[in-house]
Parts: sequence; structure tokens; C-alpha cells
Amino acid sequence: MAAVRSVVARAATVVIGAHRLLRACGVASVEKCFSRGISTDEAPKRPMTAYLRFLVENRPVFQQKHPEINSKELLKKMAGAWRELPASQKQVYEEASKTEWQRYEKEVAAYKAQLTPAQAAALKEERSRQQAKRRSLRIKRELTVLGKPKKSRSAFNIFVSEKFKASEGISATPYMQLAEDDKIRYENEMKLWEAKMIQLGREDLVRSRQKNPKKKTAETAKKAEPVKASSHEQKVKQKLKKSEE
Repeated sequence: MAAVRSVVARAATVVIGAHRLLRACGVASVEKCFSRGISTDEAPKRPMTAYLRFLVENRPVFQQKHPEINSKELLKKMAGAWRELPASQKQVYEEASKTEWQRYEKEVAAYKAQLTPAQAAALKEERSRQQAKRRSLRIKRELTVLGKPKKSRSAFNIFVSEKFKASEGISATPYMQLAEDDKIRYENEMKLWEAKMIQLGREDLVRSRQKNPKKKTAETAKKAEPVKASSHEQKVKQKLKKSEE
């Protein structure tokens, strides 16, 4: 019994010590406490736009009024209500957003002033990564909307997707043929899709097909030169041999 009490007391000491450590760090989690000094999570949060403020404040009212519809349909109704909202009522949300934005700018200035050069550099790097990630997701969504064909799958991917169990008796030949067929499908669909993108003025999404046949011809000719030279040397040797005879 005494041993149990000792273990419980030690555990309590560890928990209390952990909480004290977190309070000293001024953060709510161990991950933030032991992270690299600074994070965008600790920076002041951007204020809501007038439209977003309208959605947040009025969502409970719309949910109560339309309990039968899902979140997507509810958002459509709220968006329609915002469009039809009189300018005088919209101005209330816009003024509130403007006030919050002014407060945010002051908080950002104070936040940046207390950063060390290393922390400021780390924060800038993290923000750059987040922006790149958002940009990548935006491009992926755009390509999906524009109907870009999916890339061709490998034989292994097709094998896995069809959920065949691994077995020594199964031949990979059919899957290799399926992969080749899917590659042809992808190339054909890509050609049609790229032609469509050109018509829409989105040449930036078209793959580059820069070819340099001159260079290839020059390289081929260069490789052929030693062969020609070798053949010429053989003819000269043959003539010399005949003259000696």
C-alpha cells in the first residue's frame, strides 16, 4: 500500500511540474513549448471580413430556421441573404471589421518588435511555406475544376487498386498491359485538354514540348563521323596493300 502511495505521489509531482513548465513557457501545449522559439500560431490573428462576421453571427439563426438542410445548403442561403442585405446593414459589419483591422495592425507591430532577428527569419520562412502550400492547393483545385486528366497509373498501382492478394502464381503481364493502356489514355486526354486550355488562353498550364531536332541530327552526325573515318582508313589500307603486292 505504501508503495502504491509512493508511485501516485511521484506521478502527481511529475504532472504538477509539467503544468508549471507550460505556464512558465506561456503556452497551452508541450509541442509549442518545445518548438523552435516562434510560430505563426503565436502571432496575432487576422480579423474577420465583414462577410465572414455576418456568417458567424447569423449562423445559429439560420440553423434554427432551416434545421432540415445540410451545411452546404445553409451556407448558400446565408450567402444569398448577405447579397440581399441593405447597404446600411452591411456597413455595420464593415465598420466592425475596419475597427478590428486597426487593432490587428497595432498588435502585429508590437508582436514583431519583440522578436529577435532569428525568430523574425524563422517566422518569415514559416509564412513562406504556408503561402506555398496554399498556392499549391489552389492550383490543384483549379486544375480539378478545369478537368485535367489524371496521370497514368503504374502496374503496381493498378494491382493494388484492384485489391489482389500477393501471390507467387500471379503474373504481372496483364497489369503491365493495363498500365500501358492507361498511359495511352492519359496522353490522348492530355492532348485534348491542353488544346482546350490554349483556347481558354491558359497556355501556362500546357506542358512544354520543346524539341531540338537540329541538335539531335548534329549529335547523330558526330557519332557517325568516326565510323566514316574508320571506313575510309580501311579503303586506304587496302589500296596500299594492293600496291605493295
